[in-house]
Amino acid sequence: MKKLLLLFFVLCGYLLSLNGQQRTITGTVTGDEDGQPVIGATVIIKGTSVGTATDVNGKYQISAATGSVLEFRFVGMKTKEVVIGTSNVIDVTLEYELMGVDEVVVVGYGSAIKRTVSGSITKVDTKGLAETPTVSFESAIQGKSAGVFIEQASGKLGESVKMRIRGSSSVSADNQPLYVVDGVPITATNFSNANNQPTSPLADLAMSDVESIQVLKDASAAAIYGSRASNGVVIITTKKGKQGATKFNIDYTTGISEPSRLVKWLNAAQYLEIFNESMENVSDEDGYVWGWLPKEDIWDIFVPRWNEGYDTDWQKEAFQKGSLNRINVSATGGNERTTFYSGLSYDNTVGILRGNSMNKLSGRLNLDQKATDRLTFGLQMNLIRNQMDRVENDNAFATPLQLVAQAPVTPVYDPDTGELNTETIYYNGLISLRDAFNNQTVFRSLANAYVSYNILKDLSFRSEFGSDIMDLREKNFWGRLTIGAGPAGEAQNRSVRVVNYNWENYFTYSKTFNVHDVNMIAGMSYQESNTTGSNIEGKGFPTDDFNNIANAAEATAFSSWDEGHSYLSYFARGNYKLNQKYLFTLSGRIDGSSRFGVDNRYGFFPAASVGWIISEENFMTGIKNIVGYLKLRASYGITGNSGIPDYAHLALYSGENYAGRNALQPTQLQSRELGWENTAQTDIGLDFGFLRNRLTGEIDLYYKKTTDLLLYRTLPSTSGFTGVWSNVGELENKGLEFALRSNNMVGEFKWTTDFNISFNRNKVLSINGPEITPNGVNYVIEGQPIGVFKMRKYAGVDPANGDAIYYLNATSSETTNNYNLAQEIIVGSPNPDFTGGLNNSLEYKGLDLNVLISFVYGNKVFNGGGRYQSANADWFDNQTVDQMNRWQKPGDITDVPQARLGDGNGTNNSSRYLSDASYMRLRNINLGYNLPSGLVKKMTLTSMRIYIGVQNLYTLTNYKGWDPEVNYTGTGRSTQNTNIIQGYDFYTVPQARTYTLGLNLSF
Repeated sequence: MKKLLLLFFVLCGYLLSLNGQQRTITGTVTGDEDGQPVIGATVIIKGTSVGTATDVNGKYQISAATGSVLEFRFVGMKTKEVVIGTSNVIDVTLEYELMGVDEVVVVGYGSAIKRTVSGSITKVDTKGLAETPTVSFESAIQGKSAGVFIEQASGKLGESVKMRIRGSSSVSADNQPLYVVDGVPITATNFSNANNQPTSPLADLAMSDVESIQVLKDASAAAIYGSRASNGVVIITTKKGKQGATKFNIDYTTGISEPSRLVKWLNAAQYLEIFNESMENVSDEDGYVWGWLPKEDIWDIFVPRWNEGYDTDWQKEAFQKGSLNRINVSATGGNERTTFYSGLSYDNTVGILRGNSMNKLSGRLNLDQKATDRLTFGLQMNLIRNQMDRVENDNAFATPLQLVAQAPVTPVYDPDTGELNTETIYYNGLISLRDAFNNQTVFRSLANAYVSYNILKDLSFRSEFGSDIMDLREKNFWGRLTIGAGPAGEAQNRSVRVVNYNWENYFTYSKTFNVHDVNMIAGMSYQESNTTGSNIEGKGFPTDDFNNIANAAEATAFSSWDEGHSYLSYFARGNYKLNQKYLFTLSGRIDGSSRFGVDNRYGFFPAASVGWIISEENFMTGIKNIVGYLKLRASYGITGNSGIPDYAHLALYSGENYAGRNALQPTQLQSRELGWENTAQTDIGLDFGFLRNRLTGEIDLYYKKTTDLLLYRTLPSTSGFTGVWSNVGELENKGLEFALRSNNMVGEFKWTTDFNISFNRNKVLSINGPEITPNGVNYVIEGQPIGVFKMRKYAGVDPANGDAIYYLNATSSETTNNYNLAQEIIVGSPNPDFTGGLNNSLEYKGLDLNVLISFVYGNKVFNGGGRYQSANADWFDNQTVDQMNRWQKPGDITDVPQARLGDGNGTNNSSRYLSDASYMRLRNINLGYNLPSGLVKKMTLTSMRIYIGVQNLYTLTNYKGWDPEVNYTGTGRSTQNTNIIQGYDFYTVPQARTYTLGLNLSF
C-alpha cells in the first residue's frame, strides 16, 4: 500500500511539473469562408498579457504551458478559445462575423476586413446566385449595389448587359468596368458578328462557381488597377476547397418562361376600321385614294387576303414558351496540405423569342497545395463551351418581333398550299426561322496558376500567371426563300480567337508594431491580348439541305485580321493603421499601353485615402450600445482608360483589289500624340453601425472629372477619312450613394432588409467641336448629359383639323403644323435621376424567403419603331390599340393625329415617341424549405433544400412599349455608339418572366 501511495504522489508531481512547463506552440489561423490565412490575428494566453500576432501567412508562435487557454481574435471574426493539450501544433479556423461592417472584402492583390478599408468597396450578396434564372451574372446582381447601374439590352439570350459604376466616364472609349476573375483581367469585349447585336462574353461564366463579387468604386480602391479602372473594377472570386472530408453538392433547377409584358395591337375589325378611315381621309371627291386608285385596289395591292375573314395575332407568333434546365454538381474537400474545389455545370435555356436558345457546359477545378511551411502553389482552371442559336438584329425584317408589323387580316399559312404565307405586307419572318440558322459556339479556357513563397516571417512573394483563351465560331445560313438570299441561298462562316494572358509578380509585407499595423505590396504586371479572325461568305447552294459553305457555287466575300495590345505595369500600395482606428492608404501604378502613341505611352495613376473609426475613440464609449460603429473616410485618385481600338494611334493601310491588281488604300490617319484618358475622383464616405450593428450602412458623396477624353472626331468627307482619334474634351459625374442594412428580427425568426439608392448627374463639359450623334436621336452636347434626346418637341393635335403640331423652339409656346419649321431641341435624357433596390430576406426554422425589388426613375426611352407602330394608320403596319383614339372631327381633344394614309401626319421623329421609362420591378422572389436534419440524415444526406421562384413577376411603369429596361444600340462594335445610344427601343424583346422549381442536395 505504501508503494502504491508513493507511486501516486510521484506521478502527480510529474504531471504538475509537466503542466507548468512552458513549450513552443505553433500553428496557422485561417478564415472559414475562403480558407485564406488571417494576417494580423491576435493570439493571447487567456488571463494574461502574453500574446503575439499572425504573420503574412497566418502563422504564429507562442510559448505556453499545457492546460493554458489560447484566445484567437481578429476584427470581424468570432473570438475562439482553444485549450492546449499534448500537441505542439494548433491550427485554428475563425468564423467571419458578416454583419456588413465586418465582412471580408477582396481588394486588388489581397483582402481586408471592410471595417479597416478606407476606400469605397461593395461586396455583392451572392447567396442564391446559382438559383437565379439568368444566363449572365450581371443580370443576377441588378439592384443589389449602390452606385452600380445594370441594364439588360433586351430579352434575347446572351446579349450584352450594360454596367455603369458611378456613371459614364467616356464618350468614345469603353465605359464597361474591368472584370477580374481569380486575379485575371478577362476578355469582356464583344467579338460576335458586326451585322448583329453585341453579345456578352461574361455569359460564359457559370454562376454556381462564384464565391464572392466585389465592386471597387472609388479611385483609392480601384487605382491599383490604374489604366483600366476609370469605369470601376468588378472582382469575381470563385469557390475554393475547404479542409475536411469531401462534400458533394447537387443543385437542379427547372423552369418555364414567358414575356414579362406584351403590347396590345389592333384586331382585324379595328384594323379595317381605322385603315378604311385613313384612306377616306386622303381620297378625292370620286373616292380615289391619293387621287388615282380606288380603295378596294389599294387593299388588294398592299394587303392580300384582307377580306377573307382572318384575325391573326402576329405577336403570339413571335414568342414561344421558354424553358430552363440547369444542373450544378460540385465537390470540395482536402487536408492540411491539399484542398480542392471541382464543379460541373450544365445549362440549357430556351428563350421566349422563337429561334433563340443557349446551351452551356462548364467544368472547373480549383486546387491549392501547401508544399512546405513556406511554399504554397495552386491552380484555378475553367473549361467552357457555350452554344447559342441567335436571330437577326432588331432592325431586320427577319427578326421574329417584327412580325407584329403584319396586318391581322392576313393568315400565317397560305390556305391553298399549307406553307407559310408569302403574301404578307412585309416579309414573313417565320420563313427565316424555318429556312435559316445563326449559330454561335464559344470554347473558352480560363486558367490561373500561382506560387507563393514565405521569404521571411512578415514578407512573402507571389507570382501568378493567368490566361483567357476564347475561340468563337459562327455559322450562318440563309435559305433560298429567305429575304435577300435568293435565288439559291447564302452562307457565312466566321471564326475569332482571342488569346489573353496576364503575368503578375508582387511582394507583400505585413507587420504589427504595438499599435502600428503596416501592410505593403509592390510588384509588376504584364498583360497581352492577341486576336485573329477570318470570315468567308458564299452563295449558290444546290438545295437548302447542303448548307455547308463548301457547297457554295461562289465565294462572295473573304477576309482575315490580326490585332493585339499589351500593357506593362508597375504598382505599389501601402496601408497603415494606427491603434486600429486611424487608417491611411497610398497607392500608385505606372502603366504603359501599346494602344497609344510613342510620345504618351506611359501614365501614372496615384491614389490616397484616409479613414477614421470614430467609434473606437474613448469619447464614444458611453454610447457604444447605440453607435457601435462609425467611420469617416475620404479618398482622391486618378485612374485611366485605354478602351479604344488596338491601333488607333497608327496610320493604317489595307490591301485592295483594283481592276484585278494589288493596291494599298489608306484607311486611318496617324495620331502620334494620342494618350491616356484620365479620370480624377474625390470621394467622402461615412460608414455606420447602430444598435449593436443591427442597423448598418454607408453614405458616399463623389465627384469624377474625366479629362483628355479619347474622342473619335469626325472629319469632312473631302478628307477621305471618316474620323480620327484624339485627346479632346472633358466630362464629369457627381453623385450620392446610400446603402442600408437592417437586421429587423434575429433569433429563430430572422428578417433582414437591404436597401440602396444612388443619384448620379452626368455632364459633358467640352468636346471642342460640333455635336455628336450616331443615330440622329441621341446626342453629345456640351453642358448636357451624354446621350440626351434632341428632336422636335411634339405639342399634340390641332383640335380644329387633326394636324400634328410642334413647338417652334425651346422657349416659345407657339406651335406649327409644319414639321420643318420647328427647331430640334433637347427634350429629355436617357440617364435616370436615381436607381436602387430593396431586398428582404426572411428565415423561420426551415423556411426561407427572399424578395428583391429594383427601381429606376427619371429616364426617358425613345421608341424608334413608334413611327411605324403608333402612326395613326399612316401605312399598313398594324398599330398599337391606342391609335383608335385618333382625331376624327373638329373639337376632338386627343394626342393621336387624324389617320391619313401615306401623309406622314405626325410620324416623323419627335418627342411624340419619347416616354417616361421609370419603373419599379419585382425582380426576384425565391421561397425555399430545408428539410429537417433528422429526416435528411435517414437519407444519408447532409442537407436537402427545395425551392421555387419567379423572376420579373411584375413591372410598375408608364412606359407604353414592351419593356422600359431596353437599349437597342444597333449593330457593329463601336464603343462610341454604345456609349451615346441609350434608351432606344426598336422592336426590342422584353425581359422574360421565369417560374422555377429547384432541388439542392448536399452529402
